[in-house]
Amino acid sequence: MKYHVITLGCQMNLSDSERVISVLDEAGYTWTDDENDAGLIGIIACSVRQKAIDKVYSRIYKWNKWKNNKNLITFISGCILPSDHEKFLKLFDITFQMKDLPELPKIISQYGVTTPTHLKVGIDPYNENIEQFWDVKPAYKSEFEAFIPIQNGCDKFCTFCAVPYTRGREVSRPSKDIITELALLVAQGYKTITLLGQNVNSYGLDKKGEEINFAQLLREIGEYGNQIKKDFWVYFTSPHPRDMNDEVIEVVAKYPVLGKQIHLPMQSGDDDVLSHMNRKHDMKKYRHIVKTIRRLIPQSTLFTDIIVGFTGETEEQFQNSRLAMAEFKFNMSYTAIYSPRPGATSHRWVDDIPPDEKKRRLHVLTDELRKHSLPYNKNMIGKTVRVLVRNTDRKEGYLSSHTEGKLIIRFACDDKSLIGQFANVKITSATDFSMEGELV
Repeated sequence: MKYHVITLGCQMNLSDSERVISVLDEAGYTWTDDENDAGLIGIIACSVRQKAIDKVYSRIYKWNKWKNNKNLITFISGCILPSDHEKFLKLFDITFQMKDLPELPKIISQYGVTTPTHLKVGIDPYNENIEQFWDVKPAYKSEFEAFIPIQNGCDKFCTFCAVPYTRGREVSRPSKDIITELALLVAQGYKTITLLGQNVNSYGLDKKGEEINFAQLLREIGEYGNQIKKDFWVYFTSPHPRDMNDEVIEVVAKYPVLGKQIHLPMQSGDDDVLSHMNRKHDMKKYRHIVKTIRRLIPQSTLFTDIIVGFTGETEEQFQNSRLAMAEFKFNMSYTAIYSPRPGATSHRWVDDIPPDEKKRRLHVLTDELRKHSLPYNKNMIGKTVRVLVRNTDRKEGYLSSHTEGKLIIRFACDDKSLIGQFANVKITSATDFSMEGELV
């Protein structure tokens, strides 16, 4: 039987889908790029964004109509709220949590024989047996970039976020398994590896005395990099300011294989808004982290996440976010317009910022970001930097790459054999969010 899987959402869902594909391939199913040609179709879904859920409904309504003319089995998993899960029970043939992925081939083979109660699994907030999922060897989508999940779930309960209700409580993966997977990837020639978790720097805190902490995990990876003497960069996403400590930054500064790029979600530059969001950190804490990064890793780029238009955000509070962006001079900010998600605490509150005002605030922060990203990029002109070539560029005759700091550089070249390799590029021009150069 041919199958097709659609992935929605963040890098964690992309990583999940690699393991889903691996399990289906191992069971003898055959991948097809064309969903029209598939007898088995699944979605790795994301309840965190309403647009992603809207896409799920659009697809399943279409697929269920196809069943009038063809045999088709549908399944769904991923990051799903209990309320969405209940609705999907009636729409999909099979629903399951990622921890139950090893059982998926058996469930599919028994479809139509067992009862729906055996096929459709409820959400377990405690992630029992998640280790069985981690034991699945992924079918990596890239030959040079890979994700390694190091934990699942979240204990932070930010009021705007539904993740604790979709992925359950934090569970850390055994460090020996993480190191083993990383070593295998490096041996196979992978050039960038990203450690994934909802709050990576709280790694190990759920297993105190039984497991190392995040800084120690990074140190082990750094020591491995020193011993193996191969070229690769290791990143992590996303850390939470509450658990970010100086030791993590010191370790990143010390080891060459740890990529000099830090993604540090701020969400707001105002203490009252941060409190309303239940972020459990304030700007004093955030400022200390940024100053430590600048002091210990001056070459590091700094990325962030910001939400505009959160419930009750005043103009003064919004301006504090703009001022923070001016102060920290981020290289990149993933700025989102706030929208309530069912299941998150803030969904019960009045969404009192008009849509047009939210859009205005988004544009203001985007303009503020440009004020600092463009001078940084222009300052790179004339320098020769090491890049990882990732793909062909939209500009014909060019390849696209990124620096160790994940800044985008394109350069004129038609040698596609460079894709997946490191190269040296001399920067010749710059725009707000990218640069152009020539191969050295």
